[in-house]
Amino acid sequence: MNLIAKAVPFFLLAIIIELLVNHYRKAGVYRSNDAINSISAGMLDTTLGYFTNFLPLLGWGFVMQNFALIDMPMAWFDLSPRGLALWVTAALAWDFCYYWFHRFSHEISVLWAAHAVHHQSEEYNLSTALRQTSTGFLFGWIFYLPLFAIGFPLAVLVTVNAINLIYQFWVHTRLIGRLGPLEAVLMTPSHHRVHHAQNERYIDKNYGGMLIVWDRLFGTYEPEADDEPVVFGVRRPLASWNPFWANLQVYDYLLFDARHAKRWRDKLGIWFRKTGWRPADVEARYPKQNVDLDAFQKFDPVVAVEVKRYTTAQFAIAIAATLWIGQLYMEQGGPAVLAPCVALWLQLASLGMLNEGRAWARNFEVVRLVGLLPLLLLVFHFSVLPLAPLAWAGAAFYILASLEWVFRATRANEIRLKTISNNQ
Repeated sequence: MNLIAKAVPFFLLAIIIELLVNHYRKAGVYRSNDAINSISAGMLDTTLGYFTNFLPLLGWGFVMQNFALIDMPMAWFDLSPRGLALWVTAALAWDFCYYWFHRFSHEISVLWAAHAVHHQSEEYNLSTALRQTSTGFLFGWIFYLPLFAIGFPLAVLVTVNAINLIYQFWVHTRLIGRLGPLEAVLMTPSHHRVHHAQNERYIDKNYGGMLIVWDRLFGTYEPEADDEPVVFGVRRPLASWNPFWANLQVYDYLLFDARHAKRWRDKLGIWFRKTGWRPADVEARYPKQNVDLDAFQKFDPVVAVEVKRYTTAQFAIAIAATLWIGQLYMEQGGPAVLAPCVALWLQLASLGMLNEGRAWARNFEVVRLVGLLPLLLLVFHFSVLPLAPLAWAGAAFYILASLEWVFRATRANEIRLKTISNNQ
């Protein structure tokens, strides 16, 4: 049973509730462009995962078969006192490994390149929890190998991992304050807000997943202070609503430094040195600007309201498509979802361009919409879905209505930008 897949509808319901509370309180913790970008990153991670998730399983399976110290049958993990104690032990062990994976993801450059995606949002709400990296499969699995070497069953560790991730969802909110005695043991919204800060006082603190006790034990704990509000985001801002660029940004500037370093040990070492380290010769030629949080401004390009409405409507369709793709994957496997995933990825990229007000965004969206027809043919070719006339009629209506709307929305955006330019 895939607990995370089962939890997705509840995640979406919780986001809707938080949106309503935010609107009622006028709390200002949501922006549509930021939320769309965060959830888009999560959708990209989920759908790319259909083609990459087997890699960690190969590594874990190899260790289990060849190096497991204890043979722990699933029968041990029942509802008896011993079984429950084993489940709790597995959950604590996973959270302990997660702490160190998370901590090293902030301290080693190549791991930060993957993890930075989760921190790029300059807002903090439940949509931020869904903002996940698509490249975490490269190294993240390594940190959990000791648990497989001990002999915990794969099904148990996959389950406690899902529970750990589901728990972490709710701590991504600004609408819940401190929780009294629970703050001493659990990872809470207050603790995790600190973790997402770029303030000097807070940066690289509070790494725990479910528990804050690891941070207290290993010296990385920092409480949220009333006299210093959290400034969310990263010190080298993403400044983009493109979920693909979000996953590539840090790799790109590490590659830049590696290319311009003179010594080979620096070209290779930069990937595995402490986050922020740069070769002296590169720093001298291409110095980084100092961060001034007092002058910090959130990335928020000006676009017409009509564009925001169009992207919000298209994003609702993208969410429905993602849920459908997940169901199709469970029923028919990877080949059946490749074409739908490509269509979804193009849509997410297009929404990012539109929300940025890019000059070529309309042309890209038109090409995407027209290109849906051959992609639909591939969907029907690689799956057992019926080639229903009603489906084609619905697709044709969607494409034509979207084309009319995007031309109207982008025209309104051009008029708005021209008006702003004339008034300056």
